[in-house]
Amino acid sequence: MTREDTPRSRVLVTVAELAADLRLSAGPDPADGAPVLLDVRWALGMTDGRERYLEGHLPDAVYVDLESELAAEASPEEGRHPLPSASSFQRSARAWGLRSSSRVVVYDTVGGTSAARAWWLLRYFGVDDVRILDGGLPAWVRAGYALESGDVVHAPGDLVVRPGHLPVLDADDAAELAETGTLLDARAAARYRGETEPVDPRAGHVPGALSAPTAENLREDGAFLDDAALRRRFADLGLGATDAGDDVLAVGVYCGSGVTASHEIAALACAGIPAALYAGSWSQWSSDPSRQVATGDRP
Repeated sequence: MTREDTPRSRVLVTVAELAADLRLSAGPDPADGAPVLLDVRWALGMTDGRERYLEGHLPDAVYVDLESELAAEASPEEGRHPLPSASSFQRSARAWGLRSSSRVVVYDTVGGTSAARAWWLLRYFGVDDVRILDGGLPAWVRAGYALESGDVVHAPGDLVVRPGHLPVLDADDAAELAETGTLLDARAAARYRGETEPVDPRAGHVPGALSAPTAENLREDGAFLDDAALRRRFADLGLGATDAGDDVLAVGVYCGSGVTASHEIAALACAGIPAALYAGSWSQWSSDPSRQVATGDRP
């Protein structure tokens, strides 16, 4: 289907657009031009994502396990969700049925905050045509579209991944960017202030980082704010759309472990603002005793 080419359309697809696309495509097999649907059923503390997927998912959607397929093994040195290696991610992507020509739509049940991890990784590894389903599975159901149950397995794909298509920060980069540019903390404000820390060794935030909870990029129904609202939100943080040739490392984002920060990067992209991911995020920073920690409302 023909879609207007805007920053938002390169990140998100609506339920109506996806439903029309699936009807117009020749069939459910990824080889015939239909988009590959990836179900990223994950949230902090959720252990039954696969079981929920099996109970009901978008037609022909493949389940993606965030812990084992969208992250490497956790460690204090690398964080709770390090980026997977190219070889590991390629094996997973091929198992999902991805080919070099594949179009991909990712979704979840939590406003895209976990599906965005798949969106970011696919883009990072060189898959250009990948979008987040705006509003996710709840929006699909509210619109009256059918679900199916059971497992879906596609024929293996042949995708060859090419890492490095999106910028990544390490801890030193993040520290520098907090001083010289803008480093956003996508966690809940209480975690930024250091009032609570449910999973990581120390409470607080990277000194110099600004609090920008990614949940505030969403409407109450779990869909992204419209573009004007997103631009106002980021303008209040001193950010505006930039030309493609501008330094993409002027803005960086982190969260607890690099998952929901991907969602903030997607929201920034909708507003025309490129941003880099601090992949180790707070789980890495707070595990390093040499790194200073700030608390309270101020950067």
